Amino acid sequence: MIKIENHLGVIEINDSYFSDLIGHTVTACFGVAGMANSGASQGLRAFFFRRRSYLDQGVNVRSNGTDLTIDLHIFVTYGVNISAIVDSIVNKVRYTVEQATDLAVKKINVFVDGIKE
Repeated sequence: MIKIENHLGVIEINDSYFSDLIGHTVTACFGVAGMANSGASQGLRAFFFRRRSYLDQGVNVRSNGTDLTIDLHIFVTYGVNISAIVDSIVNKVRYTVEQATDLAVKKINVFVDGIKE
């Protein structure tokens, strides 16, 4: 939960909102084959519930005041330029999150966990 205080009161934004927003944005990018599990809890959930598509899979959002740090774990398509894909993802995610929430994105870390055909 991300809390922002201003002169009108406190605004709380749920982590699942960020995960869904970012998950939609990343999976729409060219060259992204899917999202990878970013932690043990996501891995256990995927194992027990046997679902294959979670939008929050591979997304971790942390806040420091009004600045956000986003970690993404992705699989890329074989034969594409990884550097170009990562640059595209970073720009698209930064733009989407800043437009939707009016919060500054300080850093986006993209981890390529594998390549799929």
